[in-house]
Amino acid sequence: MKRIGIYLLIMISGLTSCGDLDINPNDRPSSETFWKTSEDINLALTACYGAMHRDLFSFSTPCWDNLTDNGYGQHAERQYGMTTNMVMGNIEPSSDGFISAVYTDAFADIATVNIFLDKLKKIDKLNDIIKKQYEAEARMLRAYFYSYLYRGYGEVPIISEPLNLETQYQEKKPMSDVYKFIMDDISFAIDNLPDQTYSESKGRWTKNAAKAYKARMILFTAYDEEGNMITNKMTEAKTLLGEIKGYALANDFSDNFNDLKQESSPEIMMSIKFLAPNTSSSADMWYADWLVVSPLINFLETFEMRDGTPGQPIPKKAGSKFLIDLEAFSNTSLADRDPRLAKTVFIEKYIINGSEYTGGNAKPTGAGLYKFLSPNLPPPFGYNTKSQQDWVIMRYADVLLMLAEAENELNGPTELVYKSINAIRKRALMPELPPKLSKEQMRNKIRNERRIELAFEGHRYFDLKRWRTAISVLNAVADAPVTYKFEKKHYLWPIPQSEIDKNKGKLVQNPDW
Repeated sequence: MKRIGIYLLIMISGLTSCGDLDINPNDRPSSETFWKTSEDINLALTACYGAMHRDLFSFSTPCWDNLTDNGYGQHAERQYGMTTNMVMGNIEPSSDGFISAVYTDAFADIATVNIFLDKLKKIDKLNDIIKKQYEAEARMLRAYFYSYLYRGYGEVPIISEPLNLETQYQEKKPMSDVYKFIMDDISFAIDNLPDQTYSESKGRWTKNAAKAYKARMILFTAYDEEGNMITNKMTEAKTLLGEIKGYALANDFSDNFNDLKQESSPEIMMSIKFLAPNTSSSADMWYADWLVVSPLINFLETFEMRDGTPGQPIPKKAGSKFLIDLEAFSNTSLADRDPRLAKTVFIEKYIINGSEYTGGNAKPTGAGLYKFLSPNLPPPFGYNTKSQQDWVIMRYADVLLMLAEAENELNGPTELVYKSINAIRKRALMPELPPKLSKEQMRNKIRNERRIELAFEGHRYFDLKRWRTAISVLNAVADAPVTYKFEKKHYLWPIPQSEIDKNKGKLVQNPDW
């Protein structure tokens, strides 16, 4: 059965041919015999979901925060995004890391989904409701992959069916067309996905998860180039978010990332599921031992003190602008601040089941990322560690924060705003926000709450871009081992030069690149 699954992944990607075979081997399906039953289609759809296991879409997610004022990435390998070059402004069409990987990986996975959809529409003997549900799940997956392309490059080719030798060279389309394509896919998904909870869906897209993701994409377009709110976009997002029911915050912030508690979480709405040993990740090794992400001091200082007062400055080592003075600040000092800080970072050493461990790589800032470490695996973590925590794409805390943001932009700090954000703070054992905040004050509180609550979940970089604050925020970073440089042209990335070179003149570069 395992070998059949491997052949299935190859087949659905269109990489095999059975033209020279007179018979079908017993251990592998052929394209002629496979696409027959509902079970066959479901297996093929599972293969489409399997594309989300790529590093880029799963356990590389914390590396996106290395593009922000939250963290620093000391490693220059492709799988970590090559973020140091990016934050220094060293971005070129020939750049590797996120600049090339998002394009190639997303379009590879979109091709897999398009093959599935093409096969699906040719099948007649399938219940219409089930057929539409399968189509909805696949189109939601396609929208997910396209959302990375849209937020990274803006203008990209729109590919809705399998390509052949005659159609393989595609020109890019305007951002408005790409956005509409994504929205159409998500809207179809919302109309045809089942209204289930996360645990009921077994890792599949559901109606409410699709609504939340659509709201996320709407909010990405809800500010103009000056950072001013666009009313109809905010209204659309707020309406969608208000329709989401059946979810609640988990009792503990950390439960969302503990593989033993994720399945029963009332908060998780969609995740990329891992189950060792067949599907495991390198997450624990990356973030505990290799220190792929190093939280910055200014990020630590954004966490309030336990009484709700602003976070006090964190002492730096003499002569350094980015290294924590470990003698003056330790893990015990974390207890004086918002409890989420100690559940998000570790200082010098990480603690698992009462024992302390030190990662094998250098700690550029003295801090490491604790949030996603497995409390159920024996450290130290290394090549033999089989991490199986699911990677959360959407959780209810984000829904509440998006709802608070949309409502505040539209109507100021209403009761709905306070209720939404205070629910998250209460779960964190933090005081409620003070009453009678102005709209601007509440905006700052909401944005800081997003930074804290959703840290290293892949949101901060895209938040800074959509708020149009990336230039002012990133160029002000003064506690990183490198100097940040973000220019206006960096709001959109260059199309990888390798893609332009092989596209026979049809694909042109983005402006300013």
